[in-house]
Amino acid sequence: MNADGRTHPVVPAVVRTKALVVGAGPWLHGLAGLIASMEQEWSITVGRSYQDATEALVAEATLADGTPAVLKLLVPGPDNNARNEVTVLRLACGDGCVRLLRADPERGALLLERLGRPLHELGLPLAQRLEILCAAAARVWRPAAGCGLPTGADKGRWLTAFITATWEELGRPCSERAVGYALACAADRIAAHDDARAVLVHGDVHKWNALQADTGFKLVDPDGLIAEPEYDLGVLMREDPAVFLASAAHNDPADNCAARGMVREKAWERAGWLARRCGLDATAIWQWGVVERVSTGLLTTKIGLQPVGREMLAVADQICDE
Repeated sequence: MNADGRTHPVVPAVVRTKALVVGAGPWLHGLAGLIASMEQEWSITVGRSYQDATEALVAEATLADGTPAVLKLLVPGPDNNARNEVTVLRLACGDGCVRLLRADPERGALLLERLGRPLHELGLPLAQRLEILCAAAARVWRPAAGCGLPTGADKGRWLTAFITATWEELGRPCSERAVGYALACAADRIAAHDDARAVLVHGDVHKWNALQADTGFKLVDPDGLIAEPEYDLGVLMREDPAVFLASAAHNDPADNCAARGMVREKAWERAGWLARRCGLDATAIWQWGVVERVSTGLLTTKIGLQPVGREMLAVADQICDE
């Protein structure tokens, strides 16, 4: 409890687990002091936390003049997550992404404009959600050479190492075939990276990261890359895995070949739609989707975010090449 009697924001269980997994226990213990410091330095009052956050403690904040805002305190890790996020938000300048008000990258602290309800709470049909997310992502895409963000090739290499190590660490929770296919797709995208075509991309476009704004929807929590724009649409390929699994539910459970065919067909339909919507390459979207599906399935399994982890890995097992 704060000195004025207010209760400290509650850290969501997923954030707490992630912090412990990456060895950030001291960060958890020091959160109360960090919040108090940010309140004093930025002249804000911090309120309740958002319990659907997965990467950081995110809490309501109010500026001294009464303006509503959001305080985000990122779980520290080996990568420059806070610095990269600040770079993306400064480059986007409120267009497609949430507006950045203040930042202290060294302490992983960001003060952001407060947006409305997240897309996942609105109950919109999948097709409408995909349209909204494509529109928001496309607003972010812009040249940004020399900004210091990692490239799509860098991310592909990072994902390759993460998939290889985490699959073994978790006791191989999906098939070796699925992992091999993801690594092959990552190798293709690494080789295809082209600095001349690369743009600023958000890197984690999904329905939890899109919030209502005065001008439609804005994205939050950017990873930040200089990559082919197909990367962002590959993230949309991994999302809503239950939709893909449901496409094969009416088949004979013993007919695994037919079930796999249905799931793969449904996934290619999405890749084709995304490619046509944004004028991009369906194969690149598909391949990034394969990599993102396996890597995110492993990550969500590692931090206990279920059933989505199991569902993503189940789809990965279904759609991998023979």
